[in-house]
Amino acid sequence: MIRGTTQLIAHLGYPTESFKAPLIYNPYFEKNGIDAVVVPMGCKPEDYPSFFKLVFRLSNIHGALITMPHKITTMGLLDETSKNAKVAGSCNAVRLAHDGRLIGDMFDGEGFVRGLLRKGQTIAGGDVLIVGAGGVGSAIAASLAGAGVRRIVLYDGNQATLDGLLYRLKTFYPETVVEVGSTDPTGFDIVVNATPLGMRKGDPLPVDVSRLSPSTFVGEVVMKDEITPFLAAARERGCAFQVGTDMLFEQIPAYLEFFGYPTTTADDLRSIAKIGKG
Repeated sequence: MIRGTTQLIAHLGYPTESFKAPLIYNPYFEKNGIDAVVVPMGCKPEDYPSFFKLVFRLSNIHGALITMPHKITTMGLLDETSKNAKVAGSCNAVRLAHDGRLIGDMFDGEGFVRGLLRKGQTIAGGDVLIVGAGGVGSAIAASLAGAGVRRIVLYDGNQATLDGLLYRLKTFYPETVVEVGSTDPTGFDIVVNATPLGMRKGDPLPVDVSRLSPSTFVGEVVMKDEITPFLAAARERGCAFQVGTDMLFEQIPAYLEFFGYPTTTADDLRSIAKIGKG
């Protein structure tokens, strides 16, 4: 029930038809008697900077979830940003502080790392290959560096995107070895597909799966199907893996903590989410 005291969390993006967050947060808020609601708000890129400032003038706004295509633009509209957001070069959560400042953070990578740790995967000291250096790849790289990996090897077909992430990682995580490489997964402890490959039927696989070791942990960001062609191929090789929606569910407890709400577990969120329930 939405009432006059309800705190609004705007879900800002465009288009809104594929938004999943309201189907996870709102059942959780209702179950736990939290007087808050996530509201999808479709905003076109040309209107976004002015709308963003206006939405935070609302007296009952508490924060915002930021999704495509606004994650990068948001960085220039904030008063304070986290280290992860700076490395990612993008932001997916904004909180209105008591003094009126807008504070931004990035939780895609946090969700990915929490998922790996909960599955028992060792991260500290490991070697990681990340294919895709865009927003989500950058966020995952930042969180893996923060979790203590020894070496991160990056691959992306866009040289400017690649160079930007390389520079930011070396600036904020100088103790981590960061290199540019290829899509060859040989010798890595963790291999991450942070590209859209797998969204469309017939997409090529992001790495040469025949060179995957069964001991390599494979992570996916694509959520279209739980078992993408990449994960299916990795599973056939005997690899442990993480599905795309794990990153989504695992990051929500971090969001809740950021917004100052009672936190929970990914398993609890999965059990009450309305995704796929009509």
